[in-house]
Amino acid sequence: MKGGYQGFNEAGGTYSPPFGAAREEAPSSLKTAPLSNEPFLAADVGGTHARIGLIASGGGEAAPHVLAYRVYKCAEHSGLDAIIRAFCNTYAAKPSQLALACAGFLHEGQVVNSNLQWPVSLAALEAELGSSSVKILNDFEALAYGTAYLDVTHVTSLHTPQRVEKAGTGPVVIVGPGTGLGVAVRLPGTQPKVLATEAGHIQLAARVGREQQVFAELAQVNTHIPYDHVLSGPGLLRIYNALCRIERLPAVFHEPAAITAAACAGTNVRAVETLELFCGWLGSFLGDLAMLYGATGGIYLAGGFLSHMVEFVEKSTFVSRFLDKGVMRPFLQTVPVHVVDHARLGVIGAASWLMNQRGQEKTA
Repeated sequence: MKGGYQGFNEAGGTYSPPFGAAREEAPSSLKTAPLSNEPFLAADVGGTHARIGLIASGGGEAAPHVLAYRVYKCAEHSGLDAIIRAFCNTYAAKPSQLALACAGFLHEGQVVNSNLQWPVSLAALEAELGSSSVKILNDFEALAYGTAYLDVTHVTSLHTPQRVEKAGTGPVVIVGPGTGLGVAVRLPGTQPKVLATEAGHIQLAARVGREQQVFAELAQVNTHIPYDHVLSGPGLLRIYNALCRIERLPAVFHEPAAITAAACAGTNVRAVETLELFCGWLGSFLGDLAMLYGATGGIYLAGGFLSHMVEFVEKSTFVSRFLDKGVMRPFLQTVPVHVVDHARLGVIGAASWLMNQRGQEKTA
């Protein structure tokens, strides 16, 4: 899978466009322009990895230009400030601004997120940069901004529209099943806007039959069960364990990755059924989001473990459940659904967001 923006390889150093593109020049899908303004940092930080890019912005609607890029394992460093220091030392960079994409919320100068390896302190980052210009946005907001620079011919499509009206001009929804279920929406316009949503907490809907059996195992009477309770890595494990209890069988797998691997290999009936249920629920959920936001610009599923099960999803009930919305089926047939490996997308999106902020400040 390939994205339509430039970058350095995961190790940093030798230039390599992302996702295996073979040429150094900017792909034709990019909007290029002369570079302007002082280079700045953009970062996408999660519980496992911190991805850092040194960015130069172009004029107008040009894509962020990645001057350097590197991925760090969070557990190998004492904090994000130490990672920023290592990056700047490696590339002899002295940026004064940082756009940080990170899950969680800001409270009294710290990003609160139980999945991070360490607290993220604004004061420590500003001290490291020698500046008071550290801007923070939600990680899924950043991913949504980044979709503006993807070439849809270089991502994996799960649903290709039978007909397209005003392709790419409508709202774009990005969804990421991971530790939880992130959802954001990018609204089109000369100054695009992104809505960070909590759509993952929408009430889970179960169809009559096996889904209701599993739902009954997961929920207590008159309780709220959100979609992220099943459409996530931990959710996959919950579905599997519920099926084992229903069949009164011992659980063989104890990690989501093991369930996914067994299902894709077809070596375990219960794992296959688990992933089938997951795909059906995911298709229904995305159909609901497409209708809710009028997502004619498409839906993007952010990589993670989804990128390892694309073939299974394609053969599952995913598309039929996505389209099965009664009289709304003709509309949903116009909405594309793609899977994208989001490795660099958060960095590009954070950079794009900061460039937009700069532009708004100049015109204010």
